[in-house]
Amino acid sequence: MAELPDSALAAIRGRAELGALRRGIEKESLRVTPAGVLAKTRHPVELGSALTHPHITMDFSEAQLELITGVHPSATAALDELADVHRFVYANVGDELLWAASMPCMIGRDENIPIAQFGMSNAGISKTVYRNGLSHRYGRLMQTISGIHYNFSLPETLWPAIAASRNQAPDRDFVTRAYFGLIRNFRRYSWLLVYLFGASPAVCRSFIRDTDSGLAQFDEGSLYLPHATSLRMGRLGYQSDAQSSLHISYNSLAEYADTMFAALTESYPPYEAVGVKVGGGYRQLSTTLLQIENEFYGAIRPKRRTETGERPLEALYGRGVEYVEVRCLDLNPFLSLGIDADICRFLDVFLLLCLLMDSPPDSRAESESMVANQLSVVARGRESGLELNVDGVGIALVAWAERLLDQCARIAAEVDAVSGVADHADAVDLQRRKVTEPDLTPSARVLNALRQQRVPFFRFAMNQSAAHRGYFEERPLGPERAKELTAMSEESLSRQARMENSDRETFEAYLERFLELDIPR
Repeated sequence: MAELPDSALAAIRGRAELGALRRGIEKESLRVTPAGVLAKTRHPVELGSALTHPHITMDFSEAQLELITGVHPSATAALDELADVHRFVYANVGDELLWAASMPCMIGRDENIPIAQFGMSNAGISKTVYRNGLSHRYGRLMQTISGIHYNFSLPETLWPAIAASRNQAPDRDFVTRAYFGLIRNFRRYSWLLVYLFGASPAVCRSFIRDTDSGLAQFDEGSLYLPHATSLRMGRLGYQSDAQSSLHISYNSLAEYADTMFAALTESYPPYEAVGVKVGGGYRQLSTTLLQIENEFYGAIRPKRRTETGERPLEALYGRGVEYVEVRCLDLNPFLSLGIDADICRFLDVFLLLCLLMDSPPDSRAESESMVANQLSVVARGRESGLELNVDGVGIALVAWAERLLDQCARIAAEVDAVSGVADHADAVDLQRRKVTEPDLTPSARVLNALRQQRVPFFRFAMNQSAAHRGYFEERPLGPERAKELTAMSEESLSRQARMENSDRETFEAYLERFLELDIPR
């Protein structure tokens, strides 16, 4: 494992900008009835337009909310906004609950899972057609798995010091190279996050359609693995046989764009068999391996905000990386928001470490090793004596975790020295305890709760979902904030109507133009 250079640590020492790291949160949750069944109701109009609302949209399903914060300079500010959005949602979904766990339950047959509808504008139709493509390619059930995405970036004023420590100019190309270095290291070490924050060691029996799932019976209604951490991040979750042979390089923006370009433009025979427009309706956007960039299942993504009509890869290639999106976090069913300040602060420290450490180039062979490590932690992360692989050599998970946490502690000390409080050091210490005491991990706590309460996974998740709703109902929005969010919903509906009224081209023409990737080759 690479070590944190002293020069990199010195570059951030005493920098006030460490108190203004930028983060945002995206949280997915299924809407369910009081009986725990997937809601069949449409996206409530009171929540505004899922196409244009800045904070409330849908993921795959009409019943799958995605709640989004803006960018904030502190973890508490991001969480406060997320809490307000939750309060507004609960006030406008009748008696429905937001499912507290990542793994769904009581979903029913695939055809009973409603695909999200985004209106009749060309942009809205394309979003629904994309999801229809996902349903044909992977099935709808897999798409109902929910998680938390954590968006992270550095303030612009911190980059000159980091660039100077590497004797480079702090231009856009340097920032992009640094973010790609972060991504490479994140992929090497993200198994630690799966261990620390994985909260899906068991699933509802109704979720399993394959009798050869490899899971053991926990009780009549639940299947599990005794040392599992995050089944969501394993073979039951967002995995794709079609994508398994795809090696995306993160060695540079050019290599990343080149390997993504092929997946986005070259037709894939099994998807040709699905067809695009069949019987007058669209089954998918295209027959390529990836319909759009977001279809690639990665634990982290380089990101750049897009302009109207611009593809994400075009935005990255044209203007560089703006932030990274972490995608490997389960919903923690013990937390009302699924995430808390300690998790956010540890993520900030961990991501800073990945940025500041030396980051050698990746390779297909190393990527295969990373996947193997992740799957080992997914299925056996809390198993005593578990070994992972680094550079072809076995290393105990505990030993590797402690080395990483030692480096995180060095980063935390620098961040806390600026703020004058020990919040980040405390967050690291909290994670260190999980390494020495696996029963403190969320995954172990879930299994212990099932045992102590003598309930199946479904009932546990229902109890937590009801408790979370109760928590927010006891702490409603103030009148002014409620008025503000209501106005935001109304404006989003007006904006959607304007988009639908202003469309002048056919969807066929829109789609042809949208699928054209303008990337220099």
